[in-house]
Amino acid sequence: MSTSNPRITVLGLGTGDEDQLTLGVWKKLQLTAKSQAKLFLRTKDHPMVHLLDANAIPYETFDANYMSNESFEGVYESIAAELIKTAKNQGTEVLYAVPGHPMVAEYTVQLLKQRCPSEGIDLQITGGESFLDQAFLRFGFDPIDGFQLLDATSISRYALNPQLHTVIGQVYDTYTASDLKISLMESYPDEYRVVVGHALGVAGQEQIIEVPLHELDHVKGYGNLSLVWVPRSEGQETYYRTFGKLHEIVQTLRSPEGCPWDREQTHESLRKNLIEEAYEVLETIDEDDPDHMCEELGDLLLQVMLHAQIEEEIGTFSVYDVIATLNEKLIRRHPHVFGDSSAEDADEALVNWNAIKAEEKRKKGIDVTKQSVLDGVPRELPGLMKAMKLQKKAAVVGFDWTDLDDVLAKVEEELAELREAIVKPAEESAQERRDELGDVLFSIVNVARFLKVDPEEALAHTNRKFIQRFSYIEEQLRLKGRSFEQTGLSEMEVYWQEAKKVVKLDQR
Repeated sequence: MSTSNPRITVLGLGTGDEDQLTLGVWKKLQLTAKSQAKLFLRTKDHPMVHLLDANAIPYETFDANYMSNESFEGVYESIAAELIKTAKNQGTEVLYAVPGHPMVAEYTVQLLKQRCPSEGIDLQITGGESFLDQAFLRFGFDPIDGFQLLDATSISRYALNPQLHTVIGQVYDTYTASDLKISLMESYPDEYRVVVGHALGVAGQEQIIEVPLHELDHVKGYGNLSLVWVPRSEGQETYYRTFGKLHEIVQTLRSPEGCPWDREQTHESLRKNLIEEAYEVLETIDEDDPDHMCEELGDLLLQVMLHAQIEEEIGTFSVYDVIATLNEKLIRRHPHVFGDSSAEDADEALVNWNAIKAEEKRKKGIDVTKQSVLDGVPRELPGLMKAMKLQKKAAVVGFDWTDLDDVLAKVEEELAELREAIVKPAEESAQERRDELGDVLFSIVNVARFLKVDPEEALAHTNRKFIQRFSYIEEQLRLKGRSFEQTGLSEMEVYWQEAKKVVKLDQR
């Protein structure tokens, strides 16, 4: 290291007990009073500061920076900038003392590591006991069993893993503890036991408090020396909320020791199941039943997992490849969300989406100019839905009716052609009747498109309406002790008309 360059030396003050202060750091601090080096503390709020005062070791602190900045990021940026400026102006060594170990949860040191080389400043880091040392000792777990350290101010449920011991730092106050509690409750039960540690290893100040998770923010005394320990889960309940557990279960089901039925399944045998599960999800949407929807979405997800697992077993891709591909595609096709583009409304967002899809095909060597306008409509879509998509694609290039009256006239024309086919002998016109009926349905879909009504939803609503009114007829006959065989059509029509008046229809 060149001695001609300004130097910043970072010192770790340890966890707060002077017995844990390293001898090397203490010697460096003692020399401060005898040299021209300046000593800065990130904060005076640390138990070791009394030792500096007792030994008349001069220092300055950056506590004022916490008051002059609106965010912790701003505080840390300002501290790093002041240290670099002082080192350049001082011409001698600048000492910077931080709580714990300089390389554990100390963002200012990371900023110095990034900036000092380009500023021509030599940076030396001298370790001290980390709060993790005391956490392992006082909480009593071995990190080799699996351990992660998280920041309470930026925690995400996606970082949580119940199979690991989790230590959470930066729990400065009750508000931070409250936000942390909410985040943890997304992955752990309300009654899950967690441990709060205040001033671990500091004689006369240490507190270790075990509480159920939902009482985490009821604990008193949060501050700069507070930690939360979430022990790793020994049971299965918490794992049920993890994607990894689902993957593990499906792997087990398909394994030689798993379920005979699951082992026998192929992509072809599961085709019908995938379609059925999708329709059962749609049914829960019509029912407006969140609990049922939750269950059926799980059944649909299982179909995705099974198809992905079949491919994983032959080495082509895994469900994690599916997820990675989807994540990458969603980000790529939403530059107005994740990039620099903009979209003022849904129509503009759709235009961007289609333009990006076309560019993706071009990069794959697909000549979009040689593709049909109608390409991209899934072959297996239900008829009404497929007709709607085909018509929309044709309309994009101008192949469309100009107004609704023309569409209605086309419906009447197709109905007339259907009537002509019907009056012909059935044995001569079976295929013609089918074709003309298809034309009527296709023209009806055109009407739905002009009315901006989804034909599948419209028909589904009519189906529900029919079921409700027909059920009314059945109920009236049951109350009278009658069967359908004992009832004429005219009487059933009376009940049908009653149903139209008295049965409250589901408007979903």
